[in-house]
Amino acid sequence: MTQTNYEEFQRPHEVTPIYKEAKRHEKSDVFRKFADIMGNRARTLDQQIALLQSRGMEISDIEKAKEVLLDVGYYRLGFYWFPFEKSCPANQRRTHEFKAGANFDDAVKLYYFDYALRNILQKYITRIEVNFRTYIVYTISNKYSTLPTWFVSSRVVDRDYISSFDTEVYTDKFKRNKFIAAHHRNHINDRYAPAWKTLEFMTLGSNIALYKSLLDLDDKKAIAEHFGVTYTNIFENYLDVVRCVRNTCAHGGLLYDIALYPLIRRGPANVTGEARKRLYGALKVVGYLLKQVSANRAADFEREVEDLINKYATTQAIKAVLHQNSGFPK
Repeated sequence: MTQTNYEEFQRPHEVTPIYKEAKRHEKSDVFRKFADIMGNRARTLDQQIALLQSRGMEISDIEKAKEVLLDVGYYRLGFYWFPFEKSCPANQRRTHEFKAGANFDDAVKLYYFDYALRNILQKYITRIEVNFRTYIVYTISNKYSTLPTWFVSSRVVDRDYISSFDTEVYTDKFKRNKFIAAHHRNHINDRYAPAWKTLEFMTLGSNIALYKSLLDLDDKKAIAEHFGVTYTNIFENYLDVVRCVRNTCAHGGLLYDIALYPLIRRGPANVTGEARKRLYGALKVVGYLLKQVSANRAADFEREVEDLINKYATTQAIKAVLHQNSGFPK
């Protein structure tokens, strides 16, 4: 059996951010699945190892397993060995017993697959995010050239967006951004900085909400068509998918088992079947939008994902997880 090169990914202990994230999501179903993994009692590394072995997990290198448990954490790794439990995917009345042949290496490889894919996605989604923001600013600002703050003009966007702009976007914290603050020091009568400054510091979610609030369908179409999408409702759906994936990456969520909250619509990314709610479909949407930004970067993205799969999907058990949970074809 090929063993995982753990040292390649060794990094400082991350207990604090992991448990902050777990606490934030403690009422969600995905985190509740694992609330009873170790009960309400802390366990030493030796006890954690013994517990896993008593439940049927094979561990070939005890000392290395302890290093990983101390680096990543028993609780967090639990998300990655859950697919190898007998009760998976059910989470009611779990015994935490593992399927025959379940081994620690496969769970760790799945974790590192998720970790590396998160970094790849963050890099390439940034290209989409920047291009989307830039094209909105360029297209709408030039069309409404006499309205530098068109994002709060009732001629351009709907009133609901405008009425919530100060509380949702242009907050006191937002105005403390050094570039926004500098604008207001130099232009004391301006209520808002112009679009090319304001949108630069808005979140992806806020810029997506702004796009959806545009009143003129032709404005929406011009931006959607730039990304190779004819229908604005499909483009909005693709944007929501990208945002879902981006937020999952940013908060250290699970990618291999992501359940997309907007089901991917049928469109030019050619996502069908179960993939419409799985990681594989999300990767196709990201790849399609990225190709409209840069064909070279899209090719890089596809190659990096393929290399990652070849590196970590080295056992039938992991291949089965990526098929059943992530939607990858066999």
